[in-house]
Amino acid sequence: MRISDISRLAWDQVTRRKVVTGLCMAGISIGCAAIIVALSIGESAKSYSEKQLNQSFKMDEITVTANGGIPSQGGGGTPEVSDKLDPGKLTRQKLEIIQKLKHVNAAAPFQELGYSQMLTMDNRVGDVQVIGTDLHLLTKYDKTFLQGGASDLPRMAVLNYGATLGLIDDETKRKILEGFGNDPYNVQLREQFDSLSVLPSQMYQQQFQLQFKDYSNPASKIQQSAPLRVFGILNKASGADDLMESYNKIIYVSLETAQQLVEELNMTNGTVGQEGVYNSAIVKVDSTDNIVQVEKLIQKLTLTTSTNLYQLEQLADEFNMFKKVALGVGVFILIIASISIIVAMTMSTHQRRRQIGIMKVLGANMGQIRNMFITEAALLGMMGGMLGVLISYLIVFGINKLIGTAAGPVPGNGIIINIPIMTIPIGIAFAVMTGVFSGIYPAISASRTNALTAIKRD
Repeated sequence: MRISDISRLAWDQVTRRKVVTGLCMAGISIGCAAIIVALSIGESAKSYSEKQLNQSFKMDEITVTANGGIPSQGGGGTPEVSDKLDPGKLTRQKLEIIQKLKHVNAAAPFQELGYSQMLTMDNRVGDVQVIGTDLHLLTKYDKTFLQGGASDLPRMAVLNYGATLGLIDDETKRKILEGFGNDPYNVQLREQFDSLSVLPSQMYQQQFQLQFKDYSNPASKIQQSAPLRVFGILNKASGADDLMESYNKIIYVSLETAQQLVEELNMTNGTVGQEGVYNSAIVKVDSTDNIVQVEKLIQKLTLTTSTNLYQLEQLADEFNMFKKVALGVGVFILIIASISIIVAMTMSTHQRRRQIGIMKVLGANMGQIRNMFITEAALLGMMGGMLGVLISYLIVFGINKLIGTAAGPVPGNGIIINIPIMTIPIGIAFAVMTGVFSGIYPAISASRTNALTAIKRD
């Protein structure tokens, strides 16, 4: 018998016994659909979580700081000489080396000047963090401009969206703080404070000053800078609301302007004030796959690095466990389905004893009989797997509808489950293997049927 003959005989049996075929396909399709849906939910949830993590923690960025564990090699020399010899410093020269590394899209200093107070021309104030950097490289770090842009002119500043929120005049702020002191649980006062905290101000092309006081020195006085002008305002971070942005107020200035502010405000902590030496830099890598490689190269410059990859690894471990459990559930369902196939095909073997006997009399050997039954079982698995794929799409469509209804009128914020192409052959492969393994025992049993005895009994 040729393979085509065996396949035709198996197909005839599958199509003729419609009830048995339907029952076997139902069990296999449910198991196959369970595997595909479980893997799809796992992959979609993982992708969504990675996207959220990347928005919050920037997985493709490396934070570089000075290596505080490397001692100065000045031997008691002057501070200027010691600073030049100190290999742990984050210097301009090292940053230039990092910028030329393979897979590095951008490497910019983010010189943190510390926290100070922003004072507008109409006497409203807000606490902000001041960072000196290359303003033209901000767009390399997934930042987009809501208004304006970067400028090479001196004393120009770029505000993030949060820095435009919650600017309150001193009198209003004093009254609110006094109210909280008298009644900390005043609901109306809390609502007033929350609404003022997210109240936006028109700051584009406006002037402001910075105020700074060194509270570690009781004798220090409040220092005030010369006016700066807002030349750009950044968009809010993706997925963030105004309340979240109000806790993150940053003013970006050029490194030249940062040096001027250090002198005007008498900032001397850490490396602030040392020209060509930075306390922090951020390296943008082209892919998270290259983070570890670039990080090791940076560490060879005796610098300290940190990334957020550990959160991604932890997330991957959690979802791998979820997928294993889901896969186990699907396999368990397929095992139950395989039992039904074994029972159905074993019964079919007894019902077809005469057919098997005639085939043997006509010259069919044991291997051909076995192959016919295994092919029949494989066809059942294939058909059940294809039906399972259809069922899985219907299930995922229904789940997405429910998620969309629960998410309300705001689209795009919730998780959307997609069926990855790779899960379809995995599900069908499990279904076919279930059919094949289930058909082995009935096939062996059928091949051992005595031809003369089967013909005589029937």
